[in-house]
Amino acid sequence: MQKYFPSLQKCPLFHSIPQEDMMVLFQCLGAKVRFYKKCETVLRMGEPARKIGVVLEGEIHIEQMDYQGKRSMVGHVGVNGIFGEAFSCAGIEELPVDVVAAKATEILWIDCRRITATCGNACAFHNQVLFNLLQIMARKNLFFHQKIQIMSRRTTREKLLAYLNWQAEEHGSNSFTIPYNRQELADFLEVDRSGLSTEIGKLCRENVLECKRNFFHIL
Repeated sequence: MQKYFPSLQKCPLFHSIPQEDMMVLFQCLGAKVRFYKKCETVLRMGEPARKIGVVLEGEIHIEQMDYQGKRSMVGHVGVNGIFGEAFSCAGIEELPVDVVAAKATEILWIDCRRITATCGNACAFHNQVLFNLLQIMARKNLFFHQKIQIMSRRTTREKLLAYLNWQAEEHGSNSFTIPYNRQELADFLEVDRSGLSTEIGKLCRENVLECKRNFFHIL
């Protein structure tokens, strides 16, 4: 686990935690590391929500399936990103989503109760992790607010353009790579894949944007 310490200092959950304190911190939090193959289910809908995951290598997709079997892409988490914190802190009995490894992925698992419970060792860095967790959850609320704004658009074209403009703002550039392929983007926007591809083609012909796979450039 020590090989990940320099990288984990970039993880928002461990912001302001000195590297020399990390081993003690992980022991305090009961942290464990597990490897997952591509397309392997990391967390399954219906399981108890008790753990917070930190992506050490690879990436995961958070998906939701409705009663008709239609998949919706809820989110994507890459290296040093965390997931499961909202469900765990809320104390819900069953997860409402599936978490799937998008590629070979290594995850650091932490029992949420070890963060939110009072630390018997009175660790100063334990309080810092709790503060960081609150900030992360606040930022993710903003993310879901942004997604609601995108999903409120009426047409596939409007949803796509709203999403791409959001990504341009996030990257600070008109050129950027999104974390989804065509099907995954369609699932995220909750639109038909063929209709999405048609709109992308039209926008390219209209010189509104250029794209190659998951790379986009807004003209």
